[in-house]
Amino acid sequence: MKGYFTIIIAIILSFSIESQTVWSPDKKLNVSVLIDNGKPYYTVKYENIIMLENSPLGLKTSIGDFTKGLKITGYEYETIKNNYTLDRIKRSNVEYNANALELALVNNENITFEIEFRVSNNNIGFRYNLLEDKNHLNCRVLSEVTGFNFPSNTTTFLSPQASPGLGWKGTKPSYEEEYVADELLATPSKYGEGYTFPSLFHVGENGWILISETGVDGTYCGAHLGEGTKEGVYSIAYPNPKENNGIGSVFPGIALPKSTPWRTITVSNNLKPIVETTIPFDLVEPLYEASQDYKYGRSTWSWIMWQDDSMNYDDQLAYINLASTLGYEYILMDAFWDVNIGYERMKELIQYAQSKGVDVFLWYNSNGFWNDAFQSPKNIMNHQITRRHEMKWLQEVGVKGLKVDFFGGDKQETLRLYEEILSDANDYGLMIIFHGCTLPRGWEKMYPNYIGSEAVLASENLIFTQHANDMEAFNASLHPFIRNTVGSMEFGPVLLNKRHNRTNDGGTIRKTTDAFQLATAILFQNSVQMFALAPNNLKDVSQFEIDFMKEVPTTWDDIKFIDGYPGTYCLIARRKEDKWYIAGVNASDKELNLNVELPMLSGKVVYCIGDDIKQQPEKKELKIKKSGKVKITMQPNGGIILFNN
Repeated sequence: MKGYFTIIIAIILSFSIESQTVWSPDKKLNVSVLIDNGKPYYTVKYENIIMLENSPLGLKTSIGDFTKGLKITGYEYETIKNNYTLDRIKRSNVEYNANALELALVNNENITFEIEFRVSNNNIGFRYNLLEDKNHLNCRVLSEVTGFNFPSNTTTFLSPQASPGLGWKGTKPSYEEEYVADELLATPSKYGEGYTFPSLFHVGENGWILISETGVDGTYCGAHLGEGTKEGVYSIAYPNPKENNGIGSVFPGIALPKSTPWRTITVSNNLKPIVETTIPFDLVEPLYEASQDYKYGRSTWSWIMWQDDSMNYDDQLAYINLASTLGYEYILMDAFWDVNIGYERMKELIQYAQSKGVDVFLWYNSNGFWNDAFQSPKNIMNHQITRRHEMKWLQEVGVKGLKVDFFGGDKQETLRLYEEILSDANDYGLMIIFHGCTLPRGWEKMYPNYIGSEAVLASENLIFTQHANDMEAFNASLHPFIRNTVGSMEFGPVLLNKRHNRTNDGGTIRKTTDAFQLATAILFQNSVQMFALAPNNLKDVSQFEIDFMKEVPTTWDDIKFIDGYPGTYCLIARRKEDKWYIAGVNASDKELNLNVELPMLSGKVVYCIGDDIKQQPEKKELKIKKSGKVKITMQPNGGIILFNN
């Protein structure tokens, strides 16, 4: 921020220096920042309706307290226009237009810092800029008072932050908790640890707000929302000291000057901007160049249905052949490949896969010392020397990507490990998927070889518990509004077995229809999809289902929200080149009839995959009116897909 120009602008505009407002380009959304008795606050209005009341700003650091005793000493407005392409998110071409406000503030110790806001249509990003001076070249950020003060008529759609050390072999928190829909404001969280990002709020009849963060890399920690107060304020919380087995500081240590990660707010009077937002990527830039052109696509995966016992040479051959039959680009070979098959025979398997036109992802345990997860290979990815040595071998034998599992939380220590794995992998031409992990925060744009993260109660839970199957439709109808709207979601969808075991005759029972399962291939976005199909599905489901799964894309050029309500139903459209796919799921226990407009299919004859009255899959042709209006029916726990030729 340039102080000279700040002063000139302040004189010319004649605004009160203790209160500034920045508007979105369409003038519907605004943020006002004010100082009240030395404390900074902001409010958010959409179409002149208050969506966030006076909400606190500021942070405490080892070099000064920037929460009180503050004065605005200057400000600057700026118009930002940035067009970019990104092939691993919901929209491949993005036009980002925003108005920015940067405020310079001084505290009681006469130390200056800045608060930077960017406001685009329906989206807000803000962060703090900590500056260097002759006495301060580094600092620790001790806490952040940043809050979100909701009106009293707000309800929440939140997932609790898990306590450290819970879960499989002490691997939590890993963003795999259940959501509660339409809960009262300030209801205590399940574990008393607050709530994970992203966080969705329904502001009564006035609209919706989605809160998250982006731009978190190895130089900072990940954050979440703390417990809500009775006044309706949710504040930023840093990691629990016990995360990562107690190793590493809760307080990020930074070199100055340094900007904190962006806090993001998506605001609207309807759900369309929530589902379609690109704000996690609008505010960040690539941290390095891709070492090559990475190829995305579909993958088979034996572990999801056949579990640990499938990690043997013959079963992997079966899944390589399945991938080849389906025309899939990849197979993922999961835990214990190193001991059950061995490095030498893995070379043979990889060569065989490549001869069938299939490339390979391999699973790794991230662990060294922060949990008791014993699956191997382990004690490799957490150490640079062993990691790079292993990646050199992986490159030599032709492996294309890794799935790295069992991380330890959100401390700076752990975020640094994510970044180091990604950066090293790029050097060796490897794509990276994270599992048992934190939420991605703009990483598709920041790291060109990043593919996706689990950070959700994913498909493996359908194998583990009947409860997950009973709740599958409910959860699936939430993800396009919350988790998947801010980043790629490595879920492992499309389970066409009726029973979740190797022989399709035991284990947990699927409650959703085939059409529902097929719809999740479109509803859930991840540029490499590890589909949960099994070899038996080639014979025990309808041929049109297999044909659809042979053709379904995994990268998209556009997205349109059609209709839905979180936890009840969802209908969205995605475009790949000139082909539109409309996918929906119904989480209710009743038949759902919708009258919707699909202008992208106006006047076209399309294919429709859905459920008949007996909830059996059917495919038919449907002529869409020139008006684009069409009636859609979804059975209970069912789904629908429409797509043009």
